[in-house]
Amino acid sequence: MRLRLSVVAISSVFALLSQGTAFAREDGDDLLKLSKNLSVTEAPKASLEARPNELKIDDSERHAQEPSLNIVEADLWSRIRNGYAIPNLENRLVNHQTEWYGARVDYLKRIIQRGSRYLYHVVEALDKRGMPTDLALLPFIESAFNPNAISSAKASGMWQFMPATGRDFNLKQSLFKDDRRGVLDSTEAALDYLQRLYNMFGDWQLALAAYNWGEGSVQRAIKRQQAKGLPIDFDSLSAQMPAETKNYVPKLQAVKNIIGNPEQFGLNLPPLENSPYFTSVKKEKDIDVELAARLADIPISEFKALNPQFNRPIITGGNNTSILLPIDKVATFEDNFSNWKGPLSSWTTLNIQKSERIETLASRYGYQADIVREVNAIPAKTVIKAGSTILVPKSDKAADEDIPAHIAEQAQLNIEKAGVSTRKIAIKVGRKDNLNTLAKRYKVSVADIKSWNKLRSEKLVAGQKLELQIATKEKPRSLSEKQLASKKNHSTKAHSRSIQKAANTPGRRHARKA
Repeated sequence: MRLRLSVVAISSVFALLSQGTAFAREDGDDLLKLSKNLSVTEAPKASLEARPNELKIDDSERHAQEPSLNIVEADLWSRIRNGYAIPNLENRLVNHQTEWYGARVDYLKRIIQRGSRYLYHVVEALDKRGMPTDLALLPFIESAFNPNAISSAKASGMWQFMPATGRDFNLKQSLFKDDRRGVLDSTEAALDYLQRLYNMFGDWQLALAAYNWGEGSVQRAIKRQQAKGLPIDFDSLSAQMPAETKNYVPKLQAVKNIIGNPEQFGLNLPPLENSPYFTSVKKEKDIDVELAARLADIPISEFKALNPQFNRPIITGGNNTSILLPIDKVATFEDNFSNWKGPLSSWTTLNIQKSERIETLASRYGYQADIVREVNAIPAKTVIKAGSTILVPKSDKAADEDIPAHIAEQAQLNIEKAGVSTRKIAIKVGRKDNLNTLAKRYKVSVADIKSWNKLRSEKLVAGQKLELQIATKEKPRSLSEKQLASKKNHSTKAHSRSIQKAANTPGRRHARKA
């Protein structure tokens, strides 16, 4: 590897990587919760013919990740420190956050081990744009450098993009891939967003506050300050901010302080070379995630850490599809790929024509229900709704067939609890309505609305009539007069016993009265 840690650090990293997805879910989530919850308001597998034309190294991507000619630092940490350009924030919250992080050196080391794969790429991207390298430390705060992190608000990835914001910045989210988790795409989108916010406010601290709180919230806070003739810097506006945003910039400042002077906090930073760790390899054919990792001779956990955007065990092909590999493993992957004689992928898609259980569907087509349920992440006691697309094992006859690009891009999976009944309703589109607001209001999916109404686009017109199928609430069982009288009598007796028991309990009546 061109990125070298000490022998001890390397062993620590791969011990961490060997935990694979479990670490990303459990330990990564713990780190994220630990960091996000710190908010204070005061101080304190088989063989085919070789396919030489199906693999292409993306030279532009490889070159894009080579160090710039004007960079002379041999150490990435020095490059980050020398590029600090966001004005320092000094207040009691910064002191508190610095003390908190400084007392948790092991926690910081774990984040650094995970982020060491990505840091060079982030710093290089910032330098190319002339942006402060302080921003390379922002994933410490956002996700603990865990690209699989998902917040309670459904923000996802290393840079924590909400679904709608991700779409605004061309981060595609489909059944097979979520670009909010992709290292390259999400980093470019995050820097685009941060640059836009800086252009809007002319202040990096306010841009960061807007990244966390929303640009509209910061704009309104500024207007309120201006109306009172008060300053509009971050410190002055913080009184209007929620606790999370109020602590957001202080957290970044705290990490900057510690990375800037690690010795003061007993932190021995692992040496990181100022050179790329990974490069991009274009691929045009479908390939199983496990096979790709095997051909590169890397653990599956390492492959997933570099390619976390793939939602399913298959990576669909196409001209715009790439995978990331450690630079020192690209030649290995090329050689093994050229010599591989087996099928590249094990999965294809099946379009569901009618709503049904996995068990019924699997029995009809001869699949193993447990495998289909697991690979599609379908919970038990649910029904797959008509119009959904699921992954199923390939037949021998279709071993060489890839999943069509339009299916890979548009496939949806919609499920519902078994036994839920629906009824049809007709609605009229309001002036401010769109598919997302209607889906949220009626608790259905956008895909369902489009399917029910045979819509080819997501554009709606005020006054347009739509048909929806919404879940029906179970009607309360009607009771006879005799049953009602019996129930009332039973309730009265129970109430009388309760009062009598309370009267015989010392102090109980006073407590109830109080």
